[in-house]
Amino acid sequence: MISKSRVTELINERIAELDNGLFVVSLSISSRNSILVELDKHEGGVSVKDCISVSRNIEHNLDREEEDFELSVTSAGLDKGLRVFPQYKKNIGREVDVKLVDGGGIVGTMIDATPDQIVVQTTRKEKIEGKKKKEVIVEDHVLPMNKVKETKIVISFK
Repeated sequence: MISKSRVTELINERIAELDNGLFVVSLSISSRNSILVELDKHEGGVSVKDCISVSRNIEHNLDREEEDFELSVTSAGLDKGLRVFPQYKKNIGREVDVKLVDGGGIVGTMIDATPDQIVVQTTRKEKIEGKKKKEVIVEDHVLPMNKVKETKIVISFK
């Protein structure tokens, strides 16, 4: 089986050469040597050129004669949840849907992220006694990462 550490080394080598903010979201190698690499970028999106560059570095440095393999290098899709801290940091200011381990959830704007917790801000209108108009209530929810089951970006076409 192909070594995960060797593939990681090859990925990091190319990411360092490109020096454009790429980082690895996930790397998996199946028992049949099917290598799947997902990339993201600190700012902006991952280009096809980025994926090709990382893919070529892996492919040219692993010997197919020694061990055959299948390789797929992609960008982390918006349909998948955030999985690593740099993704949380990158998406501060965006609307997120957070599912909690206890079954609850919060939809709001992520205003801060650390490796230990995220802060999601929600707004709602509420009738205040003695006032005619509803008041906007802004609330910050501090969510420890060990209580977060999944965080997805809310895609809006406004």
